[in-house]
Amino acid sequence: MQPLADVRIIALEQYGAGPFGTLHLADLGAEVVKIEDPRVGGDVGRYVPPFQEGEDSLFFETFNRNKRSLSLDITTPAGRQVFEDLVKISDAVYSNLRGDVPERLRIRYDDLKHLNPAIVCCALTGFGMSGPRRAEPGYDYILQGIAGWMSLTGEPDGPPTKSGLSLVDYTGGLVAALALLVGIHAARRDGVGMDCDVSLFDTAVSLLTYLATWHLTAGYTPQRTARSAHPSLVPFQNFQTADGWIVIACPKEKFWQRLTEVIGRPELARDPRFATFAARHAHAQELLAILEPIVRSQPSSYWLPRLRDAGIPSGPVFSVAEALRDAHTLARGLIVETPHPRFGTVRQLASPVRVGKQPPRYRRAPQRHEDAAYVLEQLLGYSPARIAELRAAGAFGTPAPD
Repeated sequence: MQPLADVRIIALEQYGAGPFGTLHLADLGAEVVKIEDPRVGGDVGRYVPPFQEGEDSLFFETFNRNKRSLSLDITTPAGRQVFEDLVKISDAVYSNLRGDVPERLRIRYDDLKHLNPAIVCCALTGFGMSGPRRAEPGYDYILQGIAGWMSLTGEPDGPPTKSGLSLVDYTGGLVAALALLVGIHAARRDGVGMDCDVSLFDTAVSLLTYLATWHLTAGYTPQRTARSAHPSLVPFQNFQTADGWIVIACPKEKFWQRLTEVIGRPELARDPRFATFAARHAHAQELLAILEPIVRSQPSSYWLPRLRDAGIPSGPVFSVAEALRDAHTLARGLIVETPHPRFGTVRQLASPVRVGKQPPRYRRAPQRHEDAAYVLEQLLGYSPARIAELRAAGAFGTPAPD
C-alpha cells in the first residue's frame, strides 16, 4: 500500500500553486478528487499555451497526474449536495482561491463540520483569509515583488528581477501540502478538524529567512550582489571560465584553504586579508580581483574535476536541457513517462518526495469529468436515476461524455 492510500482530498484547485501541492500527495497514493467548475471549462491550467490543444495542455499534465476529475458546479443546489456528500467521506477540502472566496463558497471548517467533524479545510490563498490584502488576487510574480525577492535578484546595476521559476507558487503548494497533512494527523488523533490558512504572501515573506533576521535585529539592508554572490561568504558565487560559468562555494574554512591549492596560490590562505570568513568578506573585492582572472583562464572542464577531487562544493551552470540529461538526473529516476491520448508519451519530472522503498505509480492527468462514474457510483453510491436527476439539475454543467 502506498503511504497515503488511506487519505482522500477534495481539491478545488487551479493553475499551478494549488495543484503542485496535491501533486506530491497524489504521487504518494492520496486520492485527490479534483473539482472542476464547468462554467469556466474547468481548471484554467488546461488552456495554458504553447503546448495546448482543446482542454489538454502539457502545463496541466505537469501538475495533475494521478488525480481524478469531477466537473461540478458547487454554486447550484444539486452540485452543492454532491460536494457535501463527498465531504462526509473525505479527510480534507483543499483549495487555492482568492482569500475571500472560501467564505463565499462556504468551504471553511465552520461551514462543513456538521457534515464531518474531522474534516480539514486547507485554503492556499494569495494573501490569506485575514488582513488588508485578503481580497486581492495573488500570483507568483506579484508576490516576488511584494515580498522583496525582486529587490535581491539580478546584478546590482540591473532592474529588480524575478526568479526564473515560480518559486512562490511551488513553495506555497508544498507548505499547503504540509499543513494539510498536519491537519489530517491532528484530526485523526482528536476527532476534530480545522481550518488551515496558508498564503503565498506568508510563504514568500518567510523565505527571507536569515536576511529578515539580520534586518529586524541588526538593521541590515540586503543588497543585490554581483555574480549571484552570497551576501556574506566569500568566495561563494558564479565564476566565468574560458568557455562558460561554474559555481564555487567556500562555506567552510577548509574549502577556502583547499581552493588556494587548486588554483596554485597557497599563499592566499596565509594572507591576513583572506584568512577568515570576516576578513574575506571585508576584502571581497581584492580577493575576487585575484580569483576571477585565474578561473577565467581555463575552461570549465579543467576546473570542475579538480574542484570535485579536492572536495570543494562546486558545479556547472547548466541550461535546462543540460540539467535534464545530466547523468545524475537519470540515475535518480527523475524523469517519468505517462501515455496520453493527445500528446502520445508525456515525459515529465517525478516528485522529489521519497518515502520508503516502494516507487510511486504514475497515471496521466485526467480529462475533465473523466472520473464521474468512479466518484458518483463507486464512492458515493448514486444510482443511475440519481445521477440523471443531478445532471438535469445542472450539478455537472455540460460534462464531457462518460
